[in-house]
Amino acid sequence: MFSHTYRFWFILALSAYTYLNTVLCEVYRYFHIGIEWYYAAGTIFLVTLGAWESGRLLEPLFERLIQRRKNKIRTLGFFFLASTTLTTLITTGIVFLVSMVLHDHTVSETIVPLKLNLIYAWLASLLFHLLNAIKYYFTKYKSKWMEAEELKRISAQTELQLVKNQINPHFLFNNLNVLSALVMKNTDEANRFIEEFSKVYRYILNNHDKELVDVKTELDYIRPYIFLLEKRFAEGLQISVDVPPDQERFYIIPASLQMLIENAIKHNVVSKNHPLHIRVQASEDMRIVVSNNLQLRQSVDDSTRIGLNNIIKRYWLVSGREVVVQKNEASFTVTLPLLNLN
Repeated sequence: MFSHTYRFWFILALSAYTYLNTVLCEVYRYFHIGIEWYYAAGTIFLVTLGAWESGRLLEPLFERLIQRRKNKIRTLGFFFLASTTLTTLITTGIVFLVSMVLHDHTVSETIVPLKLNLIYAWLASLLFHLLNAIKYYFTKYKSKWMEAEELKRISAQTELQLVKNQINPHFLFNNLNVLSALVMKNTDEANRFIEEFSKVYRYILNNHDKELVDVKTELDYIRPYIFLLEKRFAEGLQISVDVPPDQERFYIIPASLQMLIENAIKHNVVSKNHPLHIRVQASEDMRIVVSNNLQLRQSVDDSTRIGLNNIIKRYWLVSGREVVVQKNEASFTVTLPLLNLN
């Protein structure tokens, strides 16, 4: 706030208002202060300017501090105290200059004008910092509100895409074709296929509207989903999952692992001669890494491409954590941070 473009107009207006009040209330006559009107007005302007510029001088330092500290109110309080201390020094120097240097007043004659100007300087500093705190919290509230609205929009979009991905005709027909082949060959495998197929839909219905799910719940969904994919692609697809039990209590974005696996299959060749290897594994720094060997298709079906982008945006909006995407000639890797809600 202290670096506002129109700050000098505000300082000038406040100084003029204060001077008019001192004249109308006959402050100078009441306290027997002999000073020309232009010196009085100039002193008020300089004191007001000093109170504002003290804040502007210290603002960059406290902007860095307030980002690192959890207690924002205490940091704003320290900012006010530091700024007011500097304002006190500036005001004292201005009053002694005008009173003792320009008017040859004694120290005793300067005490009363100094007290009056210090009271005004402290009140002005308090006003400026109250306005700064209001602006800070309003901006923070507005930012949080916009993030919440963006999260709602992305979540709704992701929910719709998730349902589309799982209930679209291609997904149903592909799995029904696999199921029909299993019914003719192996009844037990067909029964298991139906069971795993139902688990996929049950997860969608139970978790599509949640911001976060624990890793265990996500893995319980991924395993039947992987089963369906492996039955469909057979030897052309190999998916391994290695997440230790002690990391299953953390949280991730719902269906994020499924989206990354689907993304890998969609953009790469999956065949017996060129099998696609997808690895889902936990890292030592509390992250889940999803990687696959790179064997890109020449053409990819039209897609809204919201999967990976939405995972990145939702992670940032929910936790402020970044999703790391790495690509080289041999592999494609996405690293998801594990979130601790405790």
